[in-house]
Amino acid sequence: MAETTAAARPAVVTPAAGPGGPYKVVVIGTGFSGLGMAIGLKKAGVHDFVILEKADEVGGTWRENTYPGCACDIMSLLYSYSFEPKADWSRMFPKQAELLAYIKDIVVKYDLEQHIRFETEVTGAEYDDATDTWRVSVAGNGAAPGEVVRGRALVAGMGPLHQPNVPDLPGLGSFAGTTFHSAEWDHDYDLAGKRVAVIGTGASAIQFVPQIARKVGSLTLFQRTPPWIMPKPDRRITKVERALFRRVPGVQRGYRNGIYLLQESFVLGFKNPRLLKAASSIAQLHLARQVPDRELRRKLTPDYTMGCKRTLVSSDYYPALTRPNVELTTEGVAEVRANSIVARDGTEYPVDAIIFGTGFHVTDAFEHAHIVGRNGLRIQDAWKDGIQAHLGVTVAGFPNLFLLLGPNSGLGHNSMIFIIEAQIRYVLQCLRMMAGTGASRIAVRDSVQDKFNQWVQKKSEGAVWVAGGCTSWYLDDNGVNRAAWPASTVNYWLRTRRLNPADFQVGAPERVSG
Repeated sequence: MAETTAAARPAVVTPAAGPGGPYKVVVIGTGFSGLGMAIGLKKAGVHDFVILEKADEVGGTWRENTYPGCACDIMSLLYSYSFEPKADWSRMFPKQAELLAYIKDIVVKYDLEQHIRFETEVTGAEYDDATDTWRVSVAGNGAAPGEVVRGRALVAGMGPLHQPNVPDLPGLGSFAGTTFHSAEWDHDYDLAGKRVAVIGTGASAIQFVPQIARKVGSLTLFQRTPPWIMPKPDRRITKVERALFRRVPGVQRGYRNGIYLLQESFVLGFKNPRLLKAASSIAQLHLARQVPDRELRRKLTPDYTMGCKRTLVSSDYYPALTRPNVELTTEGVAEVRANSIVARDGTEYPVDAIIFGTGFHVTDAFEHAHIVGRNGLRIQDAWKDGIQAHLGVTVAGFPNLFLLLGPNSGLGHNSMIFIIEAQIRYVLQCLRMMAGTGASRIAVRDSVQDKFNQWVQKKSEGAVWVAGGCTSWYLDDNGVNRAAWPASTVNYWLRTRRLNPADFQVGAPERVSG
């Protein structure tokens, strides 16, 4: 499908207070979450909404991450909207460019660009008690100075992995070379022949390290904790398969369901870590086959239970580490100097560039956000004891605010798009409840959110990400699970399938019912 050019984009006029009133819904972000919400609204007959996007094109994660080798670690037939199957995926595991193209095609098909305000970054949001609306402050080339966008409901579809986490290393400010995070890849910097340090060995690093190792002069990889890595069963999708997807009803759906059930089976091991022994044996055999050097193999062998951190898939990461120009160190960084990094054992590594594969802010993502709810409640005060939301979607004290992929709705084993679609259905039920009762606000009860969070933490007891012997982005600084969904995705689907009206207070400025 042809992409609409920036020059051809229709102007979007923001209603001011007064004639026209606020939008029914303000959506933040144009990744899978935000666009999925927009499609859900249109299907429900709601067209009075706007999507605020900080960049100049759509895509979310798949626009931001353009590092070499960037790809999804969930199979393409599952990592796509259930209502928009793509019959011509090129590979079992889609690369970044193909996913971004899929997203852009969705925008065109559902005529979403007319709703999008590009280069309009959200800088804050405040709930107006007098009108039961959200006042969203925006900035950027697509916004007027000091502009505020008003909406009856606010849907935050930014996702949990959009704020790069760069560690505050001693001396980093004195480094004379080039530094960048994997999510902010500097494509203008030529890595050929350079002495490069990579800090971090997470999901992004295991994809870009093999790509850059063959071109750099030397690569020093600073590893804090080795990941569990399974072989990646990637391959091209055959012409026969693509033809079947197009012509035979149900074939692609059968593929998708089979992949879903395979991925979902891993949740049994997360709750009963002993069941992961077979999978960990496969990972150990994978490591042994690809890394003949005993000392290197020792450094790459995890000392925690599989599943405690996200299990990764790769068939070219280990071979890259056996190259003569690649060195793995587990000593950690003591300090950064003008032209080198000093490890904690005193070894100094001359480097021209530092690349951070250190992930994103997750449990602390809202630490500096300016979000103010009812009666002046700051999000930081609401979450002073840890981030939490009912079903990862609604937050007590913040009426008409809906989070997509909020606290405790993350997965380590299956497609996040399954969760996104369940949450969108749930948000639409909330909006229908407001419309059906004539209410101007809807807010989850404190007691309901507290009960749900107690269930989450109880369910997390003994789970591998809590008791597996590692630290991960699933846990906050106190070791409490604030990110992972602690049960099956089927359980989540059942919990969000039907909204319980008793869980919410609905009302208008002059009255409250329930």
